[in-house]
Amino acid sequence: MKVLDIAETARRAGVPASTLRYYEEKGLIASIGRRGLRRVFDESVIERLALIALGRAAGFSLDEIAMMFGPDGRPRIDRRMLTAKADELDKTIRRLSAMQDGLRHAAACRAPSHMECPVFRRIVRAAASGALAARAPRLSKGPKSA
Repeated sequence: MKVLDIAETARRAGVPASTLRYYEEKGLIASIGRRGLRRVFDESVIERLALIALGRAAGFSLDEIAMMFGPDGRPRIDRRMLTAKADELDKTIRRLSAMQDGLRHAAACRAPSHMECPVFRRIVRAAASGALAARAPRLSKGPKSA
C-alpha cells in the first residue's frame, strides 16, 4: 500500500488540498491517518477522485455522487440515475444547439435590423416564453474547483 500525503494527492488528482479536505468532510473520501499535521491517503483514493471528477463533469451534485459509493467505498452506480442524467444532457444539448443555430443566423442575417428578421424575432419570443431558459443550477457548498 502506497501512502500519499495531501499535497501529493492533490497534485496527482489535479485539485486543491482544500477540495480534498471538503470531500473528506462530505464523506466522499477518507484519509488513512496523518504524517505530522498532514493528512495522508491510500493511493487508491486517486481512482475515487477520478470517479468524483467524472461525476462532476457529467453534472452530478456531490450528494448524488456520494450515493454512487457503497458503504465499503466501492462504486455502486444506479443505472437509472445515469439514464436520467443522460436524458437531461440530451435536453441541454438540444437547447444549446438551437441557441447556437440562432446566434449563427443572427450573425449572418442580412435584415437591416435584427428585430426585422423573422427568425430572430422567433428566437426572442422563445426566450420570452422561457423555452430557452436553462434549468437553474443546483447550489452546492464547497470550493468552486470541486
